Amino acid sequence: MGAARKGKAGVMIEAEKLTKRFGGRAVVDDVSFRCEPGTVTGFLGPNGAGKTTTMRMICGFAGPDSGRAAVCGGRYRDLPNPGRRIGVLLDASAQHGGRRGREALAITAQTIGVEERRVDDLLGLVRLDKSAAKKRVRQYSLGMRQRLGIANALIGEPEVLILDEPANGLDPEGMRWMRGLLKDFADRGGTVLLSSHLLHEVDAIADRLVIIGDGKIVAQGSRDELLSDAGTLVRAEDAAALSGALGAAGHAAREAEGGGLLVDAEPRAVGVVARDAGIALVHLAPAGDAGLEQLFFDLTSGEKEEVAV
Repeated sequence: MGAARKGKAGVMIEAEKLTKRFGGRAVVDDVSFRCEPGTVTGFLGPNGAGKTTTMRMICGFAGPDSGRAAVCGGRYRDLPNPGRRIGVLLDASAQHGGRRGREALAITAQTIGVEERRVDDLLGLVRLDKSAAKKRVRQYSLGMRQRLGIANALIGEPEVLILDEPANGLDPEGMRWMRGLLKDFADRGGTVLLSSHLLHEVDAIADRLVIIGDGKIVAQGSRDELLSDAGTLVRAEDAAALSGALGAAGHAAREAEGGGLLVDAEPRAVGVVARDAGIALVHLAPAGDAGLEQLFFDLTSGEKEEVAV
């Protein structure tokens, strides 16, 4: 896999007050975050929230109107051979459809000065067999293109991976495989920035989450930090009665995605209210996953589903 080694120090990806406007509208607005070695950072937001534009600015494919981005200590475009330090996958569908899978990797290897023997190693790693390697990319499914794109990102034995929606088109087995691959990369000291609009896809692997909505960073931190005030998830046989009792006791409650109520209070306090009101509960626990899902929904609910920028 990559050449990342555990113990490397320093910030590997840094976005500082990045801003980008299209047609007078700020699609990325004052975005700042950092990614450190040995970590996977999940960059989360709905389609159209500004994830892709931010990643394009980090990789030097789009210039910011203001702010700065650095990878491996400087601008991506100033690195002498960036493919040997940074692996990038921003659009799996953008690969040359007329080339065969193995040929596409061989050209990358030749361009960045990697021995061609790595091509077959990478094809094996991403589970594209000899038959798939001989096919033209236009014949690939989206999942196969994602695997080829990940191989292209890894072929230079990089220290950093920047991947935009890499799980698109992967089946559940493929997503599990990708999570294992990226965890191993980070465990060996590599730095991963992984974007997605799917919370649970990223939550399963990320050490830190950066949530963007309408071009702005609306939350960032570890899972525990984001959930520190998540409250309690409770379900009752009579949800309306429970909601009324909680409101009367001064505890704010709202419907949770997936059912039940999310309450801004500790489980013990919620249980006391239900007991005193004679309401039978079927579930009472810290919000956990439901709290993270609700946080994501609350912070990004104003977003429109549209083509990613």
